[in-house]
Amino acid sequence: MLSSSDKDRREARQSIRPLVSVVIPAFNAYPYIERTLRSAGRQTYQNLEIIVINDGSTDDTAKVVERVALGDSRIRLLSTSNRGVAAARNTGLQEAAGQFVAFLDADDLWHRTKIEKQVNALSGLSPEWGAVYVLHYIINHDDEIIRSGGHAVARGYIYARHLTFKYIGNGSSLLVRRDVALQIGGFDSSYAALGIGGCEDLDFELKLAARCRIEAIRERLVGYREYPGNMSSNHLQMGQSALEVVRRALAGNPQLPRYAMRSAMLATQKYAFWEFRRARNTYLSLVTLCSIARHEPSFIAQLAFMKVLRAIKRCVMESTTANGEDSPPATGSKFDQGNDPPYVEQQDETAEFHRHLMRLTAVDAKLSSNLGPITNGFIPTANGLQSRAMESVRWQKSR
Repeated sequence: MLSSSDKDRREARQSIRPLVSVVIPAFNAYPYIERTLRSAGRQTYQNLEIIVINDGSTDDTAKVVERVALGDSRIRLLSTSNRGVAAARNTGLQEAAGQFVAFLDADDLWHRTKIEKQVNALSGLSPEWGAVYVLHYIINHDDEIIRSGGHAVARGYIYARHLTFKYIGNGSSLLVRRDVALQIGGFDSSYAALGIGGCEDLDFELKLAARCRIEAIRERLVGYREYPGNMSSNHLQMGQSALEVVRRALAGNPQLPRYAMRSAMLATQKYAFWEFRRARNTYLSLVTLCSIARHEPSFIAQLAFMKVLRAIKRCVMESTTANGEDSPPATGSKFDQGNDPPYVEQQDETAEFHRHLMRLTAVDAKLSSNLGPITNGFIPTANGLQSRAMESVRWQKSR
């Protein structure tokens, strides 16, 4: 049994834990916003403020937020005209009072331990570590897990690798130091103005990765929702947005080695190709495929092989149905915000992939070693890579 002094010390420790501002941009989020708010409110880390930016919604989003806020005084609603997700996040960032800011999309879910684990991870590091991210599951309308998100993880100074591998993967994964987010200019709303919004998260992540170290937690603590009608389902726009984000990043950092630039653009073109295919845009698919083939001719052979595999699978399914056998039902388990998430192990790599990764890791090490001393985690230089960040290469293989 705890003595009164033990209880006092525990309460004192809790009271001095840094405030975390949760920023939730919401546009016509009525079907999901209550689940998202409950997810944020049930965090084991309690020292939160939850700021919902109602971005000109025309449904009952605001009413739901107001109702949930009656039972949780940490929730605050701000309503603006519709300006897009980047502007909404920036409004929340400016209003935030916390030392840390965590962004949460209005249709996503968090595991109850997400913020606590991220705060613990970042609080033990020096200020030049600007953010920490977690892994995620893809979930559907009913909170069922469709599949796992990416498993690749890197930490430290990861700019060149993040350009290619895009580790973070969604807008609900990051917890960032508020002063760092403000110093890099927040989110860029010009993509939405050009009609190619969708990858503002990646743009923000790359600005962050260019200027500071980033920590990683190898656990799937986010349920990232995919469904018809959300932003990520606009495949044409997502492909165009990704290409423009990486184009701007490369143009702003001409000192990157050619190998790293080519790797980043090729990986992004592949992503855009599949998005254009899903959008059934033949012209952009062909244009992008031709660009890929100039640098990686084997990609076309891979496409042909995949097409053959799909045809075989379709024949097997038709044969099974003809024999009166039903295809196995979907067995998606719920994204459980209560159970302890499993640790995500490092996946096996091919020798070719490992060589590629090590080359990009060496680029990051060289870029960070060439930078000058840090002042409050940042360097007052004019080039695009303004942060010194030491790299922990061994961590990727030993964890």
